[in-house]
Amino acid sequence: MTKTAVVTAGTGGIGLETALGLAAAGFAVTVIGRDADRGARAVERINAENPAHPGRFLAADLASLDQVRALAGTLAAEHAASGEPLTVLVNNVGAMFTKRQDIDGLEGSFVVNHLSPYLLTELLLPTLTAGAPSRVVNVTSVSVAVARRVFDEVEPPGGYYAFHWYGRAKLANLAYTLDLAKRLQGTGVSVLAADPGGAATDMTNGTMTNPDIVSPALRLVWPLVRRMFVRATSATAATAARPSITAATDPALAGRTGLVIGSSATPVTPSRAATNPRIVDAVRRLSQTHAPLTTTQANTQHPG
Repeated sequence: MTKTAVVTAGTGGIGLETALGLAAAGFAVTVIGRDADRGARAVERINAENPAHPGRFLAADLASLDQVRALAGTLAAEHAASGEPLTVLVNNVGAMFTKRQDIDGLEGSFVVNHLSPYLLTELLLPTLTAGAPSRVVNVTSVSVAVARRVFDEVEPPGGYYAFHWYGRAKLANLAYTLDLAKRLQGTGVSVLAADPGGAATDMTNGTMTNPDIVSPALRLVWPLVRRMFVRATSATAATAARPSITAATDPALAGRTGLVIGSSATPVTPSRAATNPRIVDAVRRLSQTHAPLTTTQANTQHPG
């Protein structure tokens, strides 16, 4: 039976390189993105890599939770109709906004980097379980180390600093990833995080040279911080995709779950904050409140 994979934000950068790696490993890959032209070019490259299992593009704005719900419904219905398992879901989507963005009344970094992949994963769990053994790979970031660790609300109090808010959303998603791995023990669904380690991508180009993205304390040593950012984003997208490809395909990881695959494509120790029960519980509450799994819940719950 054909192995299938879905890669979000898969039309360029790390996501496309991940899709190409999965195609090379024999997967029929669906890439998700907003732009049809980029999607067509991505599919052309995927098909050149593995013509035996043609790739395809599905359009969805992953910043819209309504579109995430619609996407999940489409994928679940397709797999139910075809009988093909959903073997791998790679939640590669990510965004860092230099200026604060609102998305449906919520802080944008938290929506794109956590609520969106959380919701897509939860809605596809029945499909992933039916197709087990299967894997969920959530792309994390070294930025979790500088994250604000207050999760009483979607957005912490104080000024907006893009890099720290991005790291906070990635920390929320990592805490969710490790918690989900525990929830799904024994189901045949493995849940892993992959840290790309940084690369020059559409997200990092230009953004990482702006001192406004860090807190005032770090701006005092901006030349040092900027050099660190330059080094951290010097890898190619192909190199940065290796951890995701490994997490999705490595036979040595079969049956293993709750791991973080580091930038060297080997397991690493997760951030202690991501396993803190207080943070895990707070992230679970925020996720369930602001990304409810049914539209009925969505119509009755409002951002606080």
